[in-house]
Amino acid sequence: MKPYKIGYTTGVFDLFHVGHLNILRKAKEQCEYLIVGVSADELVQEYKNKQPVIPFEDRRDIVSGIRYVDQVIPQVNRDKIAAWEMLNFNVMFVGDDWKGDALFMEVEKEFHSVGVDIVYFPYTKGVSSTLVKEKIEL
Repeated sequence: MKPYKIGYTTGVFDLFHVGHLNILRKAKEQCEYLIVGVSADELVQEYKNKQPVIPFEDRRDIVSGIRYVDQVIPQVNRDKIAAWEMLNFNVMFVGDDWKGDALFMEVEKEFHSVGVDIVYFPYTKGVSSTLVKEKIEL
């Protein structure tokens, strides 16, 4: 039996790489049903000030095709509490590069009050969509 019934994680999942796969695999190991929010192009533009290389529909389809993923939803804002109210997950999985970030410190407090855990996974060293882009540009 897995420790959680419904898990949730989010990401851009641009230029899909092993770091993305690692977080999805580790998340699924801990929950029976994994929901993944894939960031909409407009949201990425809004908070990263850049467009993803791969369009939303393609990123959504790639993530949907991963065997660890049970459901994919568009992430149209960064409001994790609103996502919880809609999806009713027991745990949210996050890369540890976000630990200590003001957004997640507030989310942790709010989730704690409703019995939702946040599990931070170690960031996969040496790989990111930004690094992939840099290697392509060489």
